[in-house]
Amino acid sequence: MAETEAVKSQDTPFEGGPMDGRVLPVMVGPTGHPPKTYRIPVPAPDGGPPTVLVYRRVPRGHSRRLGLIQGWKYAYDPDDTSGGKLRWPWSKPGTTPHGGPGSPDE
Repeated sequence: MAETEAVKSQDTPFEGGPMDGRVLPVMVGPTGHPPKTYRIPVPAPDGGPPTVLVYRRVPRGHSRRLGLIQGWKYAYDPDDTSGGKLRWPWSKPGTTPHGGPGSPDE
């Protein structure tokens, strides 16, 4: 049997929310990037349904000369509206805020 390579991970900082200031190893995909959203289920103390904390991937910084992304971090997103659904390019857009692209008053 051939041995597989070790799973690659990257230490990624978290900002905002209950995970503020923590750095966790996050698995990276085949492109070398961590996932766009990171969901953390937190069990309820009374045994009810767990609370899910949602963090969005944002650039950690940019290089001075070319503006390339220097790494990633996760920012707390308390108003997650995606609900964990996949977003396909051909699917209809969700509701747009007033005055945004695709609004009827353009």
